[in-house]
This record gives sequence, structure tokens and C-alpha cells, in this order.
Amino acid sequence: MDFLLDNDRAPTPGAIPPIDFRALLNDEQFNAVTAEPGPLLVLAGAGSGKTRTLTYRVAYLLSKGVKPSEILLLTFTNKAAKEMLHRVHDLTGVEPARFWGGTFHSIGHRVLRIHGEAINLPRNFTILDADESESLLKQAVEEQDKLFFKDKTNPRPGPLFSVLSLSRNTQLSIDDTVVQYFPQYSEIKMALPAFASAYAAKKREQNVCDYDDLLEHWLTLLIKAPEVAAYFAHRFRHVLVDEYQDTNTLQAQIIDKIATHHRVMAVGDDAQCIYSWRGADFENIMTFPERHPGTVIHRIETNYRSTPQILALANGVLNAQPKGRHFDKELRASRANAQKPLVVQCIDDREQGDFIIKRIRSLMEDDGVSANEIAILYRSHFVALETQLALSKAGVPYQITSGVKFFERQHVRDLVGLISFVYNPSNQTGWNRIAVLLPKIGEKGAQKIYSAALDHAKLMQRDFIDALATDDVKSKVPKDAKDEWDSFCSSLAEVAETMKNDKPFKVVEMAIDGWYGDYLRGAFADYIDRLEELKAMVGFAQRFDEMQDLLAQIVLMNGETSDRKVDPDAEAIKLTTVHQAKGLEYDVVFVIGLADGMFPGRRAIEAGDVEEERRLFYVAVTRAKNELYLCYPKVATRAGPGGMLLQPSRFITELDEKLYDPLRLKRSFGW
Repeated sequence: MDFLLDNDRAPTPGAIPPIDFRALLNDEQFNAVTAEPGPLLVLAGAGSGKTRTLTYRVAYLLSKGVKPSEILLLTFTNKAAKEMLHRVHDLTGVEPARFWGGTFHSIGHRVLRIHGEAINLPRNFTILDADESESLLKQAVEEQDKLFFKDKTNPRPGPLFSVLSLSRNTQLSIDDTVVQYFPQYSEIKMALPAFASAYAAKKREQNVCDYDDLLEHWLTLLIKAPEVAAYFAHRFRHVLVDEYQDTNTLQAQIIDKIATHHRVMAVGDDAQCIYSWRGADFENIMTFPERHPGTVIHRIETNYRSTPQILALANGVLNAQPKGRHFDKELRASRANAQKPLVVQCIDDREQGDFIIKRIRSLMEDDGVSANEIAILYRSHFVALETQLALSKAGVPYQITSGVKFFERQHVRDLVGLISFVYNPSNQTGWNRIAVLLPKIGEKGAQKIYSAALDHAKLMQRDFIDALATDDVKSKVPKDAKDEWDSFCSSLAEVAETMKNDKPFKVVEMAIDGWYGDYLRGAFADYIDRLEELKAMVGFAQRFDEMQDLLAQIVLMNGETSDRKVDPDAEAIKLTTVHQAKGLEYDVVFVIGLADGMFPGRRAIEAGDVEEERRLFYVAVTRAKNELYLCYPKVATRAGPGGMLLQPSRFITELDEKLYDPLRLKRSFGW
């Protein structure tokens, strides 16, 4: 087998302890690990031992006399690289430091330090952190258009950086990036290319690189310095890539430029490509055989995680994919038969939460299942609001592993602060929360304005909210905030008027539609997702007739959850988005909010592209080891009085009904 080129030296005899690969690996893993060098695409299904396969491949190469320095291992986290190389060390005794192994960005940095001068990048360049990158971008933009950031609907430096970063990593035009991922910025997209150019020029002037430059400059180096590309192709005789389905356009091109010898093993699963919003390109894994002629595909399909019944449903999800747009694979179980997954129809989110509480208690008290082995998964944060409330009220400890609890999220707290202040203008905490969102207003400035408004309201015997809009108070407002002040005061007044005449949910709607909604658009790149979460507040508010009851309940909920701070090591139910759950596993999984428009999401349905959402559903169901509950509400509580009827997710209805058991709840949960 052609593992070594002519000038390679075999390691000293006996340097690598003998490893019985045949005994330690199943047939599929063994075939991939011992495959002849060349282009190899290893399709590793969920729970099939992907990391084990990569680790043993490195050990196998070493056992054949390949030098550690001739192996390049690319991963997406430093943790993954360290874990694999330490396992290799345990198997072979070869120290991790002898390999080039790490994330794309860390390897890119290493390459540029050595060879960057070939593209006029001085070796003493410094790397900007996220805050420094945004600060430099802000300077570049203001030199081009000093009023750009004055408009609160325009993206602030952080969201603007996200737009430019995604464009660079996907190599899409800025125009296409905005249309596809950031439609809230469509009106100003023509101004952005000039900002990107000015930012790039500033980095060159200051001899600095941001995080994305480590990939962009690396690719430029491989293209413009062919002698450097040839050196790396000769040095790294074997390139191994983990989670290949998550590569973006830059990363895939870097691999292709280095592995011109086609001795590359790409390990991944097209069915788990779920990060397009971060730049991952599904086409990279699908076109790998075309870009690397002679590719041998190895399928690792034996699953050691889940029951046959859960895997049968997972295979049903795979079979629903469009023909020709995926690699065929079928997960096979190594475990004994158990119960089928249950599809649970609930009346609404509240009943869904009540069912989950009752079932969790039964699992823990009757079946002895640890809280740590129970997970509740969802597509978007707002879907989990009612479940969080139910868990808190029931005193069941839980952890949000993909962020903070709903009412502790920044934009939710902002909105609640605004409403709370309007309801009670004496609430200076609520005032400070929203006033500091205005340009150049800090806590001291907010207090100064508040005092002026309070004095004026007393002197003129006016309502405090009305006093804010007077010229006397406006004179205390910093110059940079004056442009927003009128719309800010007008929005507060509209919320106050609505509060006098309408139900609390109407007040929440008015607050979202006013000044804060405009602020949200400019403040967050994920504006659309955050707006969805705020709209979930409308549904929550529908259960209250009085504003004081709504605000009191929110405070009580926060108090209850804050009082029960969960020790990271203590047992607790895990709540997480499906994206964050990838790579994890639990004895029992509840997937909630499985209704069309929620999972798959409304935007994916309207765009006519639900395939990534289907892959996300596949990831969700394959997290479960023993029991799987697929839950959906019949009525959307966010749709206004009376709610809106929902249909079960198409990902459920397209499955063969033999793959699951339906469970329709009775009011008493007498199932």
C-alpha cells in the first residue's frame, strides 16, 4: 500500500505498539480506517463512532510509518483536536505536539506566521478580537458616512460585522448575503461594499488581521504563492477533516488547494449539515467526489446510541429527503427492541408543558431516570417559553444549555423594562434599562434626564411621560440622542395610551411595533429571531387582564428561577435548541413545538426550502437513546385572542404511521 513517498523514512521498529485494529473496530470502521490512501469520504451516521474512526485512522497511518509531521488534522474546535490527538497518544505513544492538528483558524494563523510575507503580510501582524474588530469597522464606516450609525434602524458595528463576515466566509456578494440572511438591511445594502473596502484598507494600514482574515489570507497564500501551496501539498501527505459537512466555502477551497494529491479523508454526515446560517455549505460534501476524482465512499451506519425503533423513525426522516440531493444511508441498531417513539398532540403550549412535567416526574420517580439524562429540544427559543414556566412552577430544576432563560434574555428584559416603566414612571430601574439604549446616554445621563423630567412634571403638573417630550427636558439630552428622542417619547406615549384602554397583550404589541422594534433591527444581526421571541410575549400576555398581574408574574417567575440557581454539576433537565444539542445524547428526549410554521419555521416554508430544517429534525430525533416524544400544539397561543389552529409538522406527517405511536392527551392525562 502506497502510504509513503520515496523520501519517507519508516519509524523505528517497535516505536508504535501493536494495535489490533480488527478486534477494536467494527467492519465499517475497520474498512474506513485501513483504506488505501486517496480521496476518502466517510459518511458517519449519528452515533456511529465518527471520532473513533478518525482517531484510529491517525493511529493506523502512524503504524504504517507515516510521520506525525506529515499528517494534517483539521477540526472545528480545539477541544475536538486535543481529544483526538490525546487518544492517538494513548494508542501509539506519539506526543500530540508532533502533529499539525487544530481548528482551521489556528492552523491558518500558524501558516501565515511562517509564510505570510509571500502575500505581503508582515510576520508581526496582530490579531484583533471581536470588540477590536467592531471598533475598527466603526471607524472605517464613520470616515465614509459619519451619519450611518445615527440611524437606529441601520446595523450597529456588531451586526454589520456579522453581515460582512458571512459574505467573506461564503464568498457570496454582500448583496446576496443581505437578501438571503439579513433582509432587514435590504434598504442600505448598496452602501456596504464601500464599508467593507474601507475596513480592509484600515487593517492593512495597521498590520492587523481579524478572525476571518486567518482563512481568507490562507487561501490567498495558496493561490498567489504556488511554491507555498506545493510545499504544503508535499509536507502534508495525509489530510484528515472532521465534521466536513460544516465547512464553508473558504475552508473547502483551502483543503482542495492543500490536498492536490487527493490524499484527503473527509469525515462527516450530509444529513447533519445544519449550519448554513453560519456559512456551512451543503454543496461541499455533496460535490466532494467530483472535486476529488476516484473518491471511495465509506458508510459507517451501525448506531450504538439509540433503540431500533428510534432509528427506524430517523431512517424515515432520511428517506423523505429529495432524491439525488443526499447520500443514501441507513442507520442500523446494535441495541435490543424497545418502545416506539410517541407523537403527542396537545391542545396548546400550556398543555404541552403540563404533559412534559407529568411524564418527567414519572420517569424520575417511577423509572429512576436521572434528570441529567432528560432533554427538551426546540427549534427556536420562543417555543420553550411555556415549558420553562411549567418547569419553574413545578419546582423541577432545569438548565438552559443554549443561552439564558426566556425572561432573562437581553431583548426580553428591555421590552419588559419599557412596559414596566410606562406602567409605573417612578420605576427608575425600568427607565435606566431603556434610556441607556439611546446613543451616548449612560446611567448618569439617564438619571440626569429623569430628574429633569420629574421636576418639570411636578412644576407644570403634567404626566411624567408627557413631560419627557418637552423642550426643557430635551435640552438635557445628549446631542447624539436628540435625533431619536422624539420617536422614543412618542413610542412611550403610545404605549401609555394603549395601557389605559386595552388588554396587556395589546400593550406588548404596541411596545414591539414602536421605537424599540426599530432599535432591535439595528442592534442585533439575528433581529428576525429575536422579534419572534418578543412576539411570544404577546401570547404570554393574553392570559392576563390587568397589566399589574402580567408584570408581577414576570417578576415572580424571574425570582423563582433566580432563587434556584442550578449547580452545573447538579442534576437538572436540559433545555436546548437542536443546534446546540448536536453531538450530545440523552436517555429521553422531548422535541416540542413540532407544528408547521414552528418546526419547520415559517421563513423556511415561505422560501420553499425546508431541507436544512428536515436535517435539523433528524439531528433532534437521533439525540434520543431510549425514549423519544414528538410534541406539537394544535393551537398557537401567540396568534391573538382565540389562537390560531396549527397543523402537525410536515416532518411528522410525511413519516409512515407505523414508525410511531400517537398519543392524544385527555384533560386528566389519563393516557
